[in-house]
Amino acid sequence: MMAAATATRRRQTLQQRRWTIMPATYLIAIVLVGITLAPLLFVAVDGFRTNADINSSPIGVPHPWVLSNYTSILGTAPFWQFLGNSALVAVVATTMAVVLGSMAAFALSRYQFPGREAIFTLFISGLLFPLGVAALPLYLLLQHLGLLDNQLGLAVVEAAFALPVTMLIMRGFMRAIPGELEDAALVDGAGKLRFFVRILVPLSRPALVTVSLLAFVGSWNTYLLPLLIFTTPSHFTLPLGVATYQTQFSTNTAAILAFTAIAAIPALGVFMFAERYLVAGAAGAVKG
Repeated sequence: MMAAATATRRRQTLQQRRWTIMPATYLIAIVLVGITLAPLLFVAVDGFRTNADINSSPIGVPHPWVLSNYTSILGTAPFWQFLGNSALVAVVATTMAVVLGSMAAFALSRYQFPGREAIFTLFISGLLFPLGVAALPLYLLLQHLGLLDNQLGLAVVEAAFALPVTMLIMRGFMRAIPGELEDAALVDGAGKLRFFVRILVPLSRPALVTVSLLAFVGSWNTYLLPLLIFTTPSHFTLPLGVATYQTQFSTNTAAILAFTAIAAIPALGVFMFAERYLVAGAAGAVKG
């Protein structure tokens, strides 16, 4: 009886603590969401205002709402050219990073061979390699390969920088998949390659979506690499296009904000679409 009463009091104490902590948790979450979304809302809403309205009151509700800032940008050919270049580079870089990273993660997670951990550590050390330090060597290497001012050259470099985090997540996720599945597949006559393509890859879908999302958004938002590689305006990606637009229309603040808001929509859309897989992929990687 005393044990049951003690257990009941303990549950009641835990429930009281939970109800005490929950309001503070929700408050902190709301504050963090507000801090994150406030700049985005500021940029998007001010894109509907006039320059005179922004100069008189930088923060405020549009009065009247001006749609021409957005429609004029969507009606120009350079914007769609920048958008197409970014999409092409991001898709190619993401595909290369995910395919190569998954294959390398498969070998480093399912095979036993001397130096396996050293090779994995070498790849992961790329996370500590700052892009600014690699700027000059990358420029000289791409110049030697004839890939300067080339979209393929940018995609290859972006894929290389996405490989470490791709391998980190994919290796952990693949290691968590039971080895009995591979043994059963081998007994049924499936080779290593077939097991990888037909079983391991489908089971790793949450991790694949996670690394694809990270690689795509990272490629989409990269500014320094395109600035380093491209010299022809027709090859510019969207971040470079935003900078170019800001230079050309430095006095048109409303149009610049509208351009920036539109440029952020594709990456936000991709993130919102794949958000449910992000936590599952990261959790699987940590577990592995």
